[in-house]
Amino acid sequence: MASDAVMNYTDATWEQDVLQSDVPVLVDFWAEWCQPCKMLGPTIDELAGEYEGRARVGKMNIDEHREVAGNIGVQSIPTVMIFSGGEMVKKLVGINPKQVYAEALDAAM
Repeated sequence: MASDAVMNYTDATWEQDVLQSDVPVLVDFWAEWCQPCKMLGPTIDELAGEYEGRARVGKMNIDEHREVAGNIGVQSIPTVMIFSGGEMVKKLVGINPKQVYAEALDAAM
């Protein structure tokens, strides 16, 4: 079950939700048909709850929102990117342990 803290990013809200955020942002690029993406989902949900109020954690469906993913070079999924101050500071491709994502978020704070 998805946490209420998990944001859904779109091409239309990208600038405001991610690039203009005053806190670090974790973005999980995924697609409905991607089995590894589904496996990563619970980790993203946990992180969203744990970092609520300190960082934004969310997902972007690349099938529904292709523009941003294409513009920033997402070539395979799952890809998780951490943004801080409007810049990408970390890119993680594939499935990693939750601690790897937590450390990347902590480093961006």
